[in-house]
Amino acid sequence: MALAVEKDKKKILFIVESMGGGVFTYIVDLANELVSTYDMYVAYAVRKQTPRNYKEYFDKRVHLIEVKNFSRAINFSKDLKAFLEVKRIASEVKPDIIHLHSSKAGVIGRLAFNGKIPMFYTPHGYSFLMENYNPLKRTIFKVIERICARRNCTTISCSAGEHQETLKLTRRATYVNNGINMRELQDIMDKTEKIPHPFTVFTLGRICYQKNPTLFNAIAEKLPDLRFVWIGNGELRSELKSKNIEITGWTDRATAIKYAVNADVFLLTSRWEGLPISLLEAMYMKKVCVVSNVIGNKDVIHNGENGFVCNREDEFVEAIMKIKENSVEEVYNRAFEDIINTYNTQIMAPNYSQIYIWEMKKRESGADRDEVLGIRRKI
Repeated sequence: MALAVEKDKKKILFIVESMGGGVFTYIVDLANELVSTYDMYVAYAVRKQTPRNYKEYFDKRVHLIEVKNFSRAINFSKDLKAFLEVKRIASEVKPDIIHLHSSKAGVIGRLAFNGKIPMFYTPHGYSFLMENYNPLKRTIFKVIERICARRNCTTISCSAGEHQETLKLTRRATYVNNGINMRELQDIMDKTEKIPHPFTVFTLGRICYQKNPTLFNAIAEKLPDLRFVWIGNGELRSELKSKNIEITGWTDRATAIKYAVNADVFLLTSRWEGLPISLLEAMYMKKVCVVSNVIGNKDVIHNGENGFVCNREDEFVEAIMKIKENSVEEVYNRAFEDIINTYNTQIMAPNYSQIYIWEMKKRESGADRDEVLGIRRKI
């Protein structure tokens, strides 16, 4: 149920650099859910993973503004230009709320704005937790996050685990669990042909260090009689050498869902996560989920209850064989119920809206900050 606001719609400006993968899906779903209540603006950068027809995913009422100078890597020249560009965009939009998404947008946005406009930041997985960077870089990233955390901005993490990391940086924090658009996903599933298939293990996403394709390949090699599918592509494609692995390459959403619907187990071997949308969608599709024991995954999957959480290669192999040889209906039904009751946009969007409204009311009334930051106990 949408929360009521004033007759004149308040303007919300999303600023997002990492417009690809799960973050893209999250931005689309949240903007589309909120656009009936707010005047929505999204300032974004295009990445290799951004769908070519990305504009078609958004409700036509959402205003899309491309930030030309956003870059993923640290580039002082481009970062300065992006800093000036987002300031210009905000001066033109005149938003009532600014919500920054991902680390790069979080840093630039918190430096660009002084907090006079209510400002929020969602990391979608802290960069200092990313193991593909060397220890020195990760330390630098953490120092930058600590400095930026002193700005007048509330961090809204996307999972309970990420929230615990945030609390090490600032007390000005809360969290709202990621959620999926069940209506949109169900519509695609209803149109998807279900075909006979051998027992199939699949994953979805970029073939990169974070997703640990080396471990995915090792598990496939230990189970040569099973079919493995990686929906996606990426720079570490060559790591997937096992003969029983099919790599689909990047596909449109309907094709990706077709592969998923016609599979049995969702395997996520990630080294780190925020709260992966692909996992939530697999749970909704009633695929048994076998995941690595990292933030995000372990916040959602409870070992042996609604899926399986693994630490080592042999644990992954054992879990997959257990699923293949036993009835697991109770496991995937529990996961499905978790999506229905917790991890969906019909719950997520009103929670964000409530936070936005309380922050605006706090600014108007001068309410105590701790009263607003007690949100997590109320929603």
